[in-house]
Amino acid sequence: MALPAPNLDDRRFQQLVDEAKRYVQQRCPEWTDHNVSDPGVTLIETFAHMVEQLVYRLNRVPEKNYRAFLDLLGITLFPPSAARADVTFWLSAPQPDVVVLRAGTEVATVRTETEQALVFATVIDLDIVPCTLTRLVTRAVQGEPVDHTPELESGRNVRCFQAAPAAGDTMLLGLSDAVPGCAVAVSLDSRVEGVGVDPRQPPLTWEAWDGDSWVDCEVDHDTTGGLNRPGEVLLHIPSGHRHSVIAGVRAGWLRCRVIEPEPGQPFYSESPTVRSAEVVTVGGTVTAENAETVDEVFLGRSEGVSGQRFRLDRAPVLTDGEPIVVQVHDGLDWQDWQIVEHFGRSSPTDRHVVLDAANGEFTFPPSVREPDGGFRRFGALPPKGAALRVPRYRTGGGRAGNVAGGALSVLRSSVPYIASVVNRAAAAGGVDGETVAEARLRAPNQLRTQDRAVTSADFEQIARLAAPTARIRCLAAREGDAPGDVGGVRVLVVPDAVPDEDDRLRFEQLVPAPGLLDVITRRLDERRLLGTRLIVEPPRYQGLTVVARLISTAADVHEVSRAALRVLYRHLDPLRGGPDGTGWPFGRPVQFGEIFAVLQGVPGVNLVEDVRLLPADPISGRRGTPVGRVDLAEGGLVFGYEHQITVVDRSGEGT
Repeated sequence: MALPAPNLDDRRFQQLVDEAKRYVQQRCPEWTDHNVSDPGVTLIETFAHMVEQLVYRLNRVPEKNYRAFLDLLGITLFPPSAARADVTFWLSAPQPDVVVLRAGTEVATVRTETEQALVFATVIDLDIVPCTLTRLVTRAVQGEPVDHTPELESGRNVRCFQAAPAAGDTMLLGLSDAVPGCAVAVSLDSRVEGVGVDPRQPPLTWEAWDGDSWVDCEVDHDTTGGLNRPGEVLLHIPSGHRHSVIAGVRAGWLRCRVIEPEPGQPFYSESPTVRSAEVVTVGGTVTAENAETVDEVFLGRSEGVSGQRFRLDRAPVLTDGEPIVVQVHDGLDWQDWQIVEHFGRSSPTDRHVVLDAANGEFTFPPSVREPDGGFRRFGALPPKGAALRVPRYRTGGGRAGNVAGGALSVLRSSVPYIASVVNRAAAAGGVDGETVAEARLRAPNQLRTQDRAVTSADFEQIARLAAPTARIRCLAAREGDAPGDVGGVRVLVVPDAVPDEDDRLRFEQLVPAPGLLDVITRRLDERRLLGTRLIVEPPRYQGLTVVARLISTAADVHEVSRAALRVLYRHLDPLRGGPDGTGWPFGRPVQFGEIFAVLQGVPGVNLVEDVRLLPADPISGRRGTPVGRVDLAEGGLVFGYEHQITVVDRSGEGT
């Protein structure tokens, strides 16, 4: 922790005036009129005001020196990072040709009287590929594929699975083309109804072939009730969808597979049938980010001296994407100069440059005087008069870009055949740039670690530098972990996520992306001690369902129920929950009394009549028996899952 800076002079305006008046009484006793109307007092107040300004500047000297020391140590501010969201573009109608959305297509939030619109731009091209159904194939779990396309074309009923369905039975749909990243509508017609399953939770999953394996498709809605009635299934196809050959036919294959039922979940007593089927492409999904790309920026011309600095007109510079390069024209062609962290390892021939991303400033290599009087260059120098440019960089970002699901609904770019746009999930990853105050707190820790990871605090500090948005915890691997991990270091990563409007996080938001884990792993691997086994992974989450019955004196018990749910999800939030609001502490158990007290504090709750804690699996949805305390592993976190609140008003009516 930095030592507190001294206050060199703590006198204020009124104190200076009073002190001057005391000197007047000593040096000029005949001056007795000290009222504010006296011209002499006016002069005293004028000089006191000027002295106060000088004192203010004097007191800023320690801060200026501290910042200068930080600059000498190479401490620079971290730039912001841009939020990202998967954005779905819906077609006005199925199209016969491919609809191409170029990278840079802009979407935005709705502009209001108090808030400006936030603009997102797509990062890659999106091809919305049209498709039709060309083959219908079924395959029993222990059987061979059977082509039923002729029967379907003749209008006859085709069993989707074997007569007595079993887990693993599949119905495969062959598409005329692969549709990576597209949304497709599968329209099915059937005469068979009531085949044993609950239409609200059928034991089915939809998958697409990505060239190596079957990958789950996200189901937007299913009006067939598990293939029980005519309807439509809207699927979002993974971006890796590829052609494959099944039953001798090459097509873009999708499949509907029967899965093992959960305890208490109804299963098929007989197979549903299909007598007609149709598949059309209705949209596509692509990643967009809250950043703007700037191309072909001219920096200036080199003077041929060491330590030159050039600044971009627009800052900050986002560094979480493709590497930024500076190009120098040598008279014949443009040469790339690489961005490095520092010049300590640069030889006189290395084309290196350092970027201060927060300010958008590029620094070229310096020259240092040696003891013998000579100079040593830490990098090559651009020749005098050479033109300098940055081919491309990104600017923008910030925490404001972490918008909720459905917020991106305005299409700013003109794209034919696109009817609407929406982000189905909240944007994540946006972080504000570091402030000077935050850098002052970080600097002592960074100096302590010295870019080497030895203690748990070192691992956590370096991991936070690699991923400022994430919550990090470092633990020693112990007995009970995976074989070979004992004696190693476990770095637990919780990615930043934005809850929905009801303060509820979805479990998939807490699973760190592979890219985030790779960045942290590479940073730590370069700085760990030799022989230290490193495991970077998410923590172990323990789902918890709270079932409670509340007595309310409020007129609107529905609002009390919603408020109680919001409070529960917020309190059990791994990122912003817990007693201090900074995230549920790792390994801290959840106790009955704590939940009771949280619910009792909800406005409108008169009495908490009953509370039950049920351990739950957030993936399968299975719940255990009620307990009074839920214990967590040392590196575990709690996750609120599907709480159930019943609020009873004075008349006995509940919600």
